[in-house]
Amino acid sequence: MSAETVDTAAAAAPRPGSVRVHVRAALRRAAPALALFAAIRLAGAMCTALWAWHTGRHPRNLLGATWDSNWYLSVARYGYGSPTPHRMWPPDPLADLAFFPLYPGLIRGVSTALPIGALSAGLLLAWTAAAVAAWGIFAVGAHLHGRRAGTFLVALWALLPHAVIESLSYTEPLLTALAAWALYALLTDRPLWAGALAALAGLARPNGLAVAAAVLVVVGVRTWRRGRDGPVPRQERPLWHYWTAALTAPAGWLGYVLWVGARTGWGPRGYFQVQELWGSRFDFGRDTLRSVKRLFLHDAPLVQYMAAAVLAVALLLLVLLVLDRPPLPLLVYTAVLMAMALGGTGYFPSKPRFLLPAFPLLIPAAVALARARPRAVVLTTGALAVLSLGYGLYLLTMAPEPL
Repeated sequence: MSAETVDTAAAAAPRPGSVRVHVRAALRRAAPALALFAAIRLAGAMCTALWAWHTGRHPRNLLGATWDSNWYLSVARYGYGSPTPHRMWPPDPLADLAFFPLYPGLIRGVSTALPIGALSAGLLLAWTAAAVAAWGIFAVGAHLHGRRAGTFLVALWALLPHAVIESLSYTEPLLTALAAWALYALLTDRPLWAGALAALAGLARPNGLAVAAAVLVVVGVRTWRRGRDGPVPRQERPLWHYWTAALTAPAGWLGYVLWVGARTGWGPRGYFQVQELWGSRFDFGRDTLRSVKRLFLHDAPLVQYMAAAVLAVALLLLVLLVLDRPPLPLLVYTAVLMAMALGGTGYFPSKPRFLLPAFPLLIPAAVALARARPRAVVLTTGALAVLSLGYGLYLLTMAPEPL
């Protein structure tokens, strides 16, 4: 064995404490972005708390027991098939099977291990997941375009019109955290980590399938290139790492869908029939187009118009992202999320929430802000902060329709 080979092997070998040191260094690098994210979300939580107290409501209930949060809390407390939460729709014993199990399972685990109730456990998990998501988003942005762009990417994600979801007991922060770190693992050639995180994402939300799609496409491309290019360089990962990732990535989503089919007795289509109880199915965007058309013909609440505006901006950002030629996993993940949000039927005002994990859409804007003059940055982020905090408060306290 040559001296060069020995040196390479020694450098690649894990050293005691090296992982811990690496994590600490990465956390220090992301600290400014995480502090900015915490400040923005804390400002939103304070606005919500002040309004809740003004109207005689408890801020914890407003943040932790709103709409879908009640379904997750019900599953965490009583399991699937329990009575429908109070005044919730649809009143069907199978309706809660539409909610994937990772988040309620974590709520049950935390509320069992700690002396707190399910509601507080749900908020603790959601806020932790949002922070981990912000860290992962920074890691992706900094890896591609530098620390400044990564920080602006986090800020833009925290200032989305529907960013109030990042402070609620919803599953979008959890999915975003798993997706961001899975994508970072793909970008840094860690396929086993990517596959495992994709499997967890598939247990978090239906659109967690987008993470598995990114893994599968990357594995397919890598396998094709290996077959075309011949012998594998010594420093590259063994091919079985990628095949293992491909098998692992869809396992969470597929396993839950099959379990629902067995539980309902409806076979492989069982989960999709449960979704139809909620009026949700994939129709290639026809329902979305009808919803937008109705806005031009009839009056509608503000949330309907804002949803249409967010979708229009998301489509524009997708075009800009494609023109920016991002790495393949980011493009596949974002395109699948967009297809699932726009192509599905169901509740139109919720579509911007479904796109909350699609943070790669914000990369071109983050890069532009990183290169902009300070005055433009202040004006842009200030306007976004007013919109995000004000609209978030409206969604929680005054909007006539659920999130």
